[in-house]
Amino acid sequence: MDGRQLAIEKLRGAGMPDVAVETFARQYDRLAAGEQGTIAEGDIEPVGALPDAEELPDDGDAPLDQLVVIKLNGGLGTSMGMDRAKSLLTVKDGLSFLDLISRQVLGFRERTGTQVPLVLMNSFATRDDSLAALGAYPEIDAGLPLDFVQNRVPKLAAETLAPVEHPADPALEWVPPGHGDLYPALAGSGMLDRLLERGLRYAFVSNSDNLGAVIEPRILGWMAREGHTFVMEATDRTASDRKGGHLARRRSDGGLILREIAQAADEDLAAFQDVARHRYFNTNSLWIDLHALREVLDAKGVLELPMIVNRKTVDPRDPGSTPVIQLETAMGAAIAAFPGAAAVRVDRRRYAPVKTTADLLTLRSDAYVITPEQAVTLAPEREGVPPLVELEPEHYRLVDDFERRFPQGAPSLVRCRRLTVDGDIVFGRDVRIEGEVTLAGDRRITDGTLLSG
Repeated sequence: MDGRQLAIEKLRGAGMPDVAVETFARQYDRLAAGEQGTIAEGDIEPVGALPDAEELPDDGDAPLDQLVVIKLNGGLGTSMGMDRAKSLLTVKDGLSFLDLISRQVLGFRERTGTQVPLVLMNSFATRDDSLAALGAYPEIDAGLPLDFVQNRVPKLAAETLAPVEHPADPALEWVPPGHGDLYPALAGSGMLDRLLERGLRYAFVSNSDNLGAVIEPRILGWMAREGHTFVMEATDRTASDRKGGHLARRRSDGGLILREIAQAADEDLAAFQDVARHRYFNTNSLWIDLHALREVLDAKGVLELPMIVNRKTVDPRDPGSTPVIQLETAMGAAIAAFPGAAAVRVDRRRYAPVKTTADLLTLRSDAYVITPEQAVTLAPEREGVPPLVELEPEHYRLVDDFERRFPQGAPSLVRCRRLTVDGDIVFGRDVRIEGEVTLAGDRRITDGTLLSG
């Protein structure tokens, strides 16, 4: 039995739905044919001006009664040393991501008189804890399942392309297939049909760690009026986004695409990270016409997305373990798969993710505020630009280590342009950072200290 068939048998044995198996099989075929999953700089061109969300008319015609909010909630925060859903991490004023998300949706219902449902895309590892946390908000139940579960795919041995075996820890033989799994997971779980049967046509999808991503009726109204089947929210790139996926156009036909850094060849990395050339960053907040998604799936069987080839080791903590290939996709890449897809420029206030403890520190600080709508956005004084924070990985990468060095909370960063911390430094209460500051060595910063540069 060849590697392809072994992978298919492994997927079926794990109970993965047909659409997930077929999606993986097609990606496997492209990999076996020699496709590297790269998008060459010479094949794309930068995107010019986009429609601005703040300039869209607010005429009250958004079909809110046809909207569902979907939050991607499969992450464990392992890069920060966590072993549970990252969305349960305390992020602002004693509240977790899921607390704030629930309050955002409930507040929107109260203001608009609608019953917009909230649905999580969980992983097997995040499901139980996350659903238990939602139990604190019984009114969030809108008569639909509160979640569906993303799929998983086998890691492939880099040398043979067969599913890797790792008897010491068989769980490491599997990997989530990236957030592009949204589409096969929606279909394979039956959630897509449930939503359509309920009369819900539009889905607003975003990461659970982006608390700036709240419902914006103007975008939904514009999408419905213009007949767009898919809308990506993009924002102006800054230095802190240089490694994130950017929007581009294919030279061949002018169509919009998303390129992730894993899809850039080494010789194209400088152009990829040139934020003046590629101006727009994918916030991973998307608006999807579920009717259009169903039509594409009915016509093609799967939603064809550009493949991302990630080369790792089967045990990411052991560089000497078997080299593997992980096949992934990005959900924003569907902008190239939907006829009538578009992008809209949004203010930086709608993008406040937490990928590292440096992001967490910035979000906990006064550089970000909670709005009456329970969104977490940049403070007005920041004028749309977040402070750039760099924390030494040895002492700050893991959440537990990070918490020990900020026992009294985050310092004030509202007037900080850049903070670099290189050393074992413990911060006292009411520390203020202004301008550009670099801290080194092992020491404690006393309460009330002002550091400026």
